[in-house]
Amino acid sequence: MLVSDPYPVSVEADYPERLNRFLWIIKWLLILPHLILLPFLALASFFTTIAAWFAILITGRYPRSLFQFNAGLMAWGWRVSFFSYMQGAADKYPQFGIGRKDYPAQMSFEYPERSSRLLALPFVRPILALPHLVIVSFIQGMNIGALRIPGIRDVLVLFALLALLFTGRYPESLFDIILGMNRWSLRVTAYMMLLTDKYPPFRFGE
Repeated sequence: MLVSDPYPVSVEADYPERLNRFLWIIKWLLILPHLILLPFLALASFFTTIAAWFAILITGRYPRSLFQFNAGLMAWGWRVSFFSYMQGAADKYPQFGIGRKDYPAQMSFEYPERSSRLLALPFVRPILALPHLVIVSFIQGMNIGALRIPGIRDVLVLFALLALLFTGRYPESLFDIILGMNRWSLRVTAYMMLLTDKYPPFRFGE
């Protein structure tokens, strides 16, 4: 049997055997400190990604310090997302910071010793990633003007949280599907942020 190589961006999470039935109702309030901080850090990440882009074009390398910042910020965002409404599958409050944390949801990145100048050229990566970007738009939903169109993931998370409310358990089958969708979206994001040159696989699993 053929086994594909592991993707250099790993997105993992632990299935929760027990969760509070009602905590998810107020998680929007609990994550406000993260929602205040993360947009400012995302703006900083925008500029560090541009700096990394220039560095790759000139030297063929993604500066390690910039890589660690951008990768760590993605991992932070994934913890918050897993706790809140992109998965809603943890009661443990997500830690602040870009370092590796002991949390039920983890992202790990393989640092590339060399990065492709060709793939860093303008429009090359967006064109290559277009099939993924279309799929991710259905997974995450879309904003059309002031109108928000929910994605498939949003609907499944709602079903999972309602099931938790009435049964006390997060359906394991939904957990796996939603995690796969988040994994797909995060791999594509990492690819677009130049954190890896390896093309994202068309699959939910690792």
